Amino acid sequence: MTVGQMTNGTIADHWDSIFQKTDEEDLGWHESDYSQTLKLLKLIPGWEKQKIFLSGIGTSGLAVLLANSAVKLVLNDISTRALEILKRRLGEANENIHWICQDISKALPANLVDIDIWIDRAVLHFLKDEDDVVAYFDNVNNTVKVGGHILLAEFSKTGASRCANLDTRRYDANELQQYLPTFELVVSEEYTYVNPGGDSRPYIYCLFQRSRV
Repeated sequence: MTVGQMTNGTIADHWDSIFQKTDEEDLGWHESDYSQTLKLLKLIPGWEKQKIFLSGIGTSGLAVLLANSAVKLVLNDISTRALEILKRRLGEANENIHWICQDISKALPANLVDIDIWIDRAVLHFLKDEDDVVAYFDNVNNTVKVGGHILLAEFSKTGASRCANLDTRRYDANELQQYLPTFELVVSEEYTYVNPGGDSRPYIYCLFQRSRV
């Protein structure tokens, strides 16, 4: 998903091909248990009534789970194919969802503001180029309001160096904090996810809250 690895059009084609050819249960990042994300999400008072941005949602059932709550959802992915699948799955709930199909390292629409919670599971670590990483966090700073939160779940320093045939960038809490100077760390946890192939994937989960502009 990084410009340093492919051209923009090819990046989208790459992800479209994955979602077209691979059964969801076989995707390397597929999960049916969202308890780790929900554990951190539930640390945010009143999260059920807030506006949540899901970055690189793919076909994740997390969107379905949250759509069944009272939350307002903004769903993003670079893959048209993934969003088509998810739209069918969500059915009538589509009417209450704002869809954005684009590379998350490119500027988001200017009218996308006042996001209460930004959730990213396994997206940021695909951005290898520093300019793309900075642009990603520019999007966070331009959309998440003061008092809002960002929940990041990325490959940890001991995590996989490649995924979906792409190189990845691995993080710890201190490095993520450097990109979020107006946010305070609420909690960070190491978490080992076991993928559908039975392989262990070490993650770092971090929840930050924005304290100032």
